[in-house]
Amino acid sequence: MSTATALARPGAVLADLLPASRVRDAALVVGGAVLTGIAAQVAVPVPHSPVPVTGQTFAALLVGTALGARRGFLSLALYALAGVAGVPWFADGASGAGMVSFGYVLGLLLASAAVGALARRGADRSPLRMAGTMVLGEAIIYAVGVPYLALAAHLSLSQAVAAGLTPFLIGDALKAALAMGVLPTAWKVVNKQR
Repeated sequence: MSTATALARPGAVLADLLPASRVRDAALVVGGAVLTGIAAQVAVPVPHSPVPVTGQTFAALLVGTALGARRGFLSLALYALAGVAGVPWFADGASGAGMVSFGYVLGLLLASAAVGALARRGADRSPLRMAGTMVLGEAIIYAVGVPYLALAAHLSLSQAVAAGLTPFLIGDALKAALAMGVLPTAWKVVNKQR
C-alpha cells in the first residue's frame, strides 16, 4: 500500500503508512513492547508512593495511537506477559505480577486499545483531539491501577488516590502536551511528503 493510499483510506494510523505484511505487524508489536519496556526504565521515585513516575505510560499510549487498537493491545499484552514471565522491564527493572503497581500495567492494555481506536477515527491528527485522547488513556490506566493499588497495598481508596493518582497529574499534563505536538506534527510531515 502506498503512503497516498494509506492517507486516503479512512481509519489509517501512522503504522499503516508502512507496506502491509504480517512481518510488519509482528515487528511493530514487538517494537512497541520493547519501547514500553525501555521507557519504563526511566523511573523517578515519588515520595510516599510505591509507584514511580515512568516513561512507560507515555510510551504505551504512543504505541496504541501509532499502531492502532489491535496492534497496540497486542504490543502491550506482549509487554505484560513477558514481564510476568521474568523479563525485567517493568519500572526499575522489576518483573512478575506481584507488584502493587501491576494494575497500572493491566490498565496500559486497555488504554492502548482505546487510544488506538480513537486514532483510527482521526484523534491523532489535531492537537486538541490528541490531548483528549491522552487524557482518556490516562484515565483508563488510573481506573484500573488505583483500585488495584488499594487492594494490593491494603490502602483505602482515598489513600490509593493520594499515593497513586494525585502526584502524577502534573506529569500527565506534560505527557499530553508532548503528544499534542508529536503525533499531529508527524501527520503534517507525512501529508507534505505526499
